[in-house]
Amino acid sequence: MTEVRHTPVAPTRTQRLASGAEIDAHRHDDHQIVYAGRGVLSVTTSAGSWVAPANRAIWVPADTVHAHQAHGDLELHLVGLPARENPLCLDAPTVLSVSPLLRELIIAYTRTEDDDSPERTRLRAVLLDRLRISVQQPLHLPTPSNPLLGTVCDLLRADPSDNRTLAELGREVGASDRTLSRLFNKDLGMTFPQWRTQLRLHHALVLLAERTPVTKVANQCGWSSTSAFIDVFRRAFGHTPGTHSR
Repeated sequence: MTEVRHTPVAPTRTQRLASGAEIDAHRHDDHQIVYAGRGVLSVTTSAGSWVAPANRAIWVPADTVHAHQAHGDLELHLVGLPARENPLCLDAPTVLSVSPLLRELIIAYTRTEDDDSPERTRLRAVLLDRLRISVQQPLHLPTPSNPLLGTVCDLLRADPSDNRTLAELGREVGASDRTLSRLFNKDLGMTFPQWRTQLRLHHALVLLAERTPVTKVANQCGWSSTSAFIDVFRRAFGHTPGTHSR
C-alpha cells in the first residue's frame, strides 16, 4: 500500500459503492466498524484480508492502514468510535457477528450522521451494548511474510480451485511439504487446509455477490460437489450460499 491517506476522524455515515469499487489505503485516529448492509465487503491490510457478508461486520482498530473493496453493489455503513472507546478490547481487525437487531441499529445510526439528539445518543448506547456481545468470527485470510510461502499462496489465489496437495505445490516451488506445513503454522497460524478453505470461502463470497450460480461457485472454488460447498459455507456463515443470490 502506498500514499496512505490520513483522515483523523473516522466518519459515521452510509454510502453506496458500485461492484468492484475501492477505497484506497487510509487510516484514522479513531476505531471504525465497517458493515455492508447489501453486497460483500473486503478489508485489506498488510497482515491480510477480512471479508464480511450482510450478517458480519469488520472492526478496524485506530491507526490501522486499510483499504476497502466492494463486491456486488454495496451499501456501506461506517461507525466511527474514539480511540478511547473499544467495547471489545480488540487491537487487530476482526470480523464480528451481526444479529438482526444489531444490523438495524447500525443502519439507523449511520443514516443520521449529524444528529446529536437524545434519541440518537440512546441509539448509540444500545448499539455499543449489542456490539459488546458480538461473537468474533474466524474469517481472516492472513498474508504470508515468508517469500517461499508467499509463492505458494499466490498460486492458490490465482486459482482457488487448484486441488494440488501441499507436496505437489512444494515440487513447483522447490520445497518439501514438511517445510511448507511448518511455514503455514509458523507464519500464518493455521494449517494448509485451513488457509485454503478460508481462501475459497472468501472467493465464494465474492462470486456470490456477483450473482454467480451456486453450482458454478462450488466448481470455481474447488469443492468436490455443490453439497460439500453448501455444508462448509453453512458452517462458516450460518446460512446457505443461496441466500446471497436472492
